[in-house]
Amino acid sequence: MTRLIFLGPPGAGKGTQAQILAEHLHIPHISTGDILRQAMKEQTPLGIKAQSYVDSGELVPDQLVQDLVEERLEQADAKSGWILDGFPRKVTQAAFLEELLQKTGQGGERVVNLDAADDVVVARLLSRGRKDDTEEVIRRRLEIYRSDTAPLIDYYSDRQKLLTINGDQSQEEVTHELKATLGS
Repeated sequence: MTRLIFLGPPGAGKGTQAQILAEHLHIPHISTGDILRQAMKEQTPLGIKAQSYVDSGELVPDQLVQDLVEERLEQADAKSGWILDGFPRKVTQAAFLEELLQKTGQGGERVVNLDAADDVVVARLLSRGRKDDTEEVIRRRLEIYRSDTAPLIDYYSDRQKLLTINGDQSQEEVTHELKATLGS
């Protein structure tokens, strides 16, 4: 049973690689951004709560995101494995997830760190051509990643769950290395 958590800076290719691997392994790619948008679109109780934060320009609180993740991991298609992308983003969320997985008998997760150099991800994100992706904004997002999310690398390394993949490579090379490393 494959349970993977994808970490890495913005532009490292987490979403792309998670999608490729999920299709290859026939397990769901669970993106917290996607489940948040879906919950808001469907006007679920959690979605309605989240919408109020989004509408006022605030970050959705951790507890609400955690509730959404818990709800999603309880769905039938996630019982045979999953790939989480965009969660956890902080050590407190990782601790919550670890406890949740133990409680639900879904332990054994591995963590893939797509490690990519700042200059590589800046170039990738600028090439996407999104108007909000200026170099200044991208570098700020990288700073936030380094301060908030990077401590997860130590957290999972200490638990011997971390696999680091060179995210500077081409998409195909990363996919090949991922499949080889995971033995899939």
